[in-house]
Amino acid sequence: MIPDPGVYTLDEAHKRIGFVAQHMMVSPIRGEFAQGSASILVAEDPLRSQVSASIPTASVNTHNPERDTHLSSADFLDVERYPTMEFRSTEIRWEAESDPIFQWARLRNNPLARRGAQTDLPSAATRASGKFVVAGHLRIKDVSRPINLNMEFGGARRDPYGRDIFGFSATAEFDREDYGLVWNVLLESGGVLVGKKVRIEIAGEAIRES
Repeated sequence: MIPDPGVYTLDEAHKRIGFVAQHMMVSPIRGEFAQGSASILVAEDPLRSQVSASIPTASVNTHNPERDTHLSSADFLDVERYPTMEFRSTEIRWEAESDPIFQWARLRNNPLARRGAQTDLPSAATRASGKFVVAGHLRIKDVSRPINLNMEFGGARRDPYGRDIFGFSATAEFDREDYGLVWNVLLESGGVLVGKKVRIEIAGEAIRES
């Protein structure tokens, strides 16, 4: 089932905005941003939906206070000058092998596949997952660049409080130097202290506004 049209907001109690970077070329260091908000406009045609998100940079947390202080400094996020990171979607498209339920809804151009109205859908199209690419622009500091989020839709339902919700997860990868995050240290043994590639890992639930 896919969500009913409307505006959904990220559930603060059920979200993770994480990232992974390499340390000394050998091990992954994981962190997260403890705060973040997102608004998702679900359209009648799901592929015309829109996403916007804002992440307070000072909420960075790698469970190491010294490292967090460095990440917050002008060497990296410069949280005093740039208090937020921003994302705005520009396009949503399904992956080639995405769930048939979304393609069926798209081709028929109607909300038959939405929660509670699946009677006309073929039985093969009733699974509650689907994979999308959410293209958009990510702004870090004063640099905005295009990025693709590989999103997996987890399904929609009504929670015990009577609210319409849906779940999702998303990943992306970017070169931090493209955003001016160029600080590093060369290692005597070769390589650098901090890897250039950063992987984003997001998971959460969104709640439909009344």
